[in-house]
Amino acid sequence: MKKIVIYLSLFCIGFSSMNAQKIDRKKVVQRHNVVNVTADTLSTLTVGNGKFAYTVDITGMQSFPEYYKNGVSLGTQSEWGWNSFPNTENYKFEETLKPYDFNNDGRNALYSVQIKEPERNKKAVEYFRVNQHRLQLGNIGLELIKKDGKKAQISDLQNINQKIDLWTGIITSEFTLEGIPVKVWTAAFQNSDKIGVKIESDLIKQKRLKIFARYPYPSGQFLDEAVFYGNENQHSTKLMSSNSNQGLIEHKLQTADYFTQLYFTDGKLSEAGKHYFVYEPSPGNKSAELTVEFSPKNQKSTKTLFADAEKESSTGWKNFWESGAAVDFDGSTDKRANELERRIVLSEYLTKVQCGGSNPPQETGLTFNSWYGKPHTEMHWWHGVHYALWGRPEILEKQMDYYFRSFEKAKKLAERQGYKGVRWIKMSDNDGNESPSSVAAFLIWEQPHLIYMTELLYRHNKDRKVLEKYKDLVFATAEFMADFATYDKEKNRYNLGKGVIPAQEVFPAKDTFNPTYEVAYWDWALKVAQEWKERLGEPRDKKWDDVITKLAPLPVQDGVYLSTESAKDSFTFPKWMTDHPSVLGALGMVPESPKLDKKIMKNTLDIVWERWNWSHTWGWDFPMTAMTAARLGLPNKALDALFMDIQTNTYLKNGHNFQDDRLRIYLPGNGGILTTVAMMLEGWDNSTGQFPGFPKDGTWKIKAEGFKKMP
Repeated sequence: MKKIVIYLSLFCIGFSSMNAQKIDRKKVVQRHNVVNVTADTLSTLTVGNGKFAYTVDITGMQSFPEYYKNGVSLGTQSEWGWNSFPNTENYKFEETLKPYDFNNDGRNALYSVQIKEPERNKKAVEYFRVNQHRLQLGNIGLELIKKDGKKAQISDLQNINQKIDLWTGIITSEFTLEGIPVKVWTAAFQNSDKIGVKIESDLIKQKRLKIFARYPYPSGQFLDEAVFYGNENQHSTKLMSSNSNQGLIEHKLQTADYFTQLYFTDGKLSEAGKHYFVYEPSPGNKSAELTVEFSPKNQKSTKTLFADAEKESSTGWKNFWESGAAVDFDGSTDKRANELERRIVLSEYLTKVQCGGSNPPQETGLTFNSWYGKPHTEMHWWHGVHYALWGRPEILEKQMDYYFRSFEKAKKLAERQGYKGVRWIKMSDNDGNESPSSVAAFLIWEQPHLIYMTELLYRHNKDRKVLEKYKDLVFATAEFMADFATYDKEKNRYNLGKGVIPAQEVFPAKDTFNPTYEVAYWDWALKVAQEWKERLGEPRDKKWDDVITKLAPLPVQDGVYLSTESAKDSFTFPKWMTDHPSVLGALGMVPESPKLDKKIMKNTLDIVWERWNWSHTWGWDFPMTAMTAARLGLPNKALDALFMDIQTNTYLKNGHNFQDDRLRIYLPGNGGILTTVAMMLEGWDNSTGQFPGFPKDGTWKIKAEGFKKMP
């Protein structure tokens, strides 16, 4: 008997040691390095640092931007690069406003919407939607010359072999032109808006390889793919200085004036055309290096070359990968394990490159504009929450700076509509300026996000300094939420709406009230705001408690939750079964509430799964559905949701979440993958057992470390 006890003890020690074994993070990351051997327009690669990004084609630079414009475009974008066209007609933002009184309570609430007439108001709306717009800073690419003197086209390149080493953030690109090899290394500096490039080729000696800098004009369109070269006389570029090792270019637009500083090995930088400059390396060498920095100021900088970029990139990415959480699915027999791990690693890379600045990112990051380059705060949950759950709260905390900067404008928006507190602006630029929209103006689900994200920051180590830092934002957010709820005397309850468009945007504002997801989220966030009061030793807010106590119940019919109380035909009318199935977010994104019945939510998941028009959904809908399934104790269903065979759930070779020909990349999908996997691995506040979101059938072998529980 004693021997058996000793044996079991040793077995348990061995088992624990195996589970406690550190993950070989470098091995996990590098097994998902991306390799390109063809010029696939959807397989471009990006280097960057979270506030600046540079996307390249198979040459390792932006040599063929027009060829790639309808794919994952060759963008160069930054946090600071914004411009506005001249307001020649002196449009006033007030011309975009329209009064509404949805609940017949005498409220003259002014909303900025897409007014169709009169014509001047319509044009004012368009002006403020387009301006400000995020800039494509410039194309930096190779100019390759064939033996006959003509410029090479992408079809002339052969023997393509390109790889990104995700562990270092360095791209290596190889190809041949007319049999002559070219090798290019590309890296981004991690502390400045700058790239470094190294090139080796005999084409340099033959004066057949040069590097160009070309400056497009803002397209002024929903998308800006960095290839609009018209309106040449409406902006200016000037070569400010140049010698054999450096050059400085100034680019001026209507409200933007920025500089491009180039350092290079021996050669010459000269103007070769309108908004077009060429660096020609000295033909005495077969290699050349350069760094290119974009800056809003003409500031002095020290000379750098590729070796500096290589060092900074390698160090920065190693530090990133070794921080926070990691997961390893090696050895799993479920056929989806490797693909899930691939999506995870590439999503970590892409969100770090494109979404690590001091603002909520735009949905297409720093690659190309969507919605004129403007962030959408209702998407901030999907862009930001995963950082906290993956043990990297400092990245989320940087993004939260936006709310301090936009606080006064959000307060004025609430005041304009007759409410207390702050109403966070749904579609805005980095300065918090509102954009007219007949949908955005009526969305409310962005409002509790600030409470959710700051709560995650507090939960990381329960530091009172976090409470002190964000308390004014949290309390002003809750103040609006309580005031926005409409009291129904007849039923002695508070309603959300009318005058609401839910996260499922197909419902009209004038008719909609009490959407299930928003009611559940309102309830949870107001309760958390009260907890903040108590943690800080302040009295609970009586109005918030009244709203919490009397907030409308989650609307139920025939044993399922309705999408909104106003849509009794939620699961019979075809239009109501398109767009985001946000009813599921009431348990998934939102923690389980006393207001919610899990049996009813299980019925709701079943009916949504069966009847929803999944081809009319978005990339984050699948992670959201998976979170609901996981909280219901349905891990197989959660995985089925993550891998649903729908176009908008496509993850390209480079890791980007493809939606359609308009939105070829969609970073909320990447953030959704990371958030959901963290939840499935580490669980949520009242979950039990290890890896509660994964099946216990032996098909998953999992090592995980560093994750935080979801609320």
